Amino acid sequence: MSTPPDRRSRKRLATRQGISNAATQLFFERGFDRVTVDEIAEAADVGRMTVFNHFPRKEDMFFDRDEEGREVLRDALRQRDPGVSPVETLRRLAHRLIAERSPYVEFSARSQSFIRTIEGSEVLKARARAIRDELAEVVSVALTDGAGRPPGDPDARLAAGLLLATWSVAFLQAHRIFRQKRSSAEAKTAFLALIDKGSLGIEAAMAGTPYT
Repeated sequence: MSTPPDRRSRKRLATRQGISNAATQLFFERGFDRVTVDEIAEAADVGRMTVFNHFPRKEDMFFDRDEEGREVLRDALRQRDPGVSPVETLRRLAHRLIAERSPYVEFSARSQSFIRTIEGSEVLKARARAIRDELAEVVSVALTDGAGRPPGDPDARLAAGLLLATWSVAFLQAHRIFRQKRSSAEAKTAFLALIDKGSLGIEAAMAGTPYT
């Protein structure tokens, strides 16, 4: 008998998660650049090709929540209240993610391992920059779609760039505060304060456009 689609999906997701978990543990222990795909396959008890079937690039095993994060942004903008601006919608999203203790905005000892691993690898730093640019494009497209503006609208690109810059600065500053004070609460407070401040500036900058 063939395996039911839902069971196949669960098995595939479990295999993917197992590979990601094994890879992340090795990356944390030894550094991204010092770990090979063969070592990851052995740790996850799968074949080398199975690893590549789930993760075309080694970096994808580290940033395994990337696509999920994009969907969070898309969904927030698609499902926003028509009476709430896109900029305000994303400000509220930041507060909701903190309230829900989302892993995207975790400031802890474990998250410090994540940041240190990125800082120790030029490959990961390059991929992190690329993800930021790709997220800005995701936001830009969602903004134009929601406003009925043509693709590539410069106002949408500017708004998206400012939003991603705000989130990046807030994210990195929160991690710095945790590193210094070992306080998740203070890190989260700093993160939201910068998100709020940046959102006010973006609202002012984008006044007169459909994005405020």
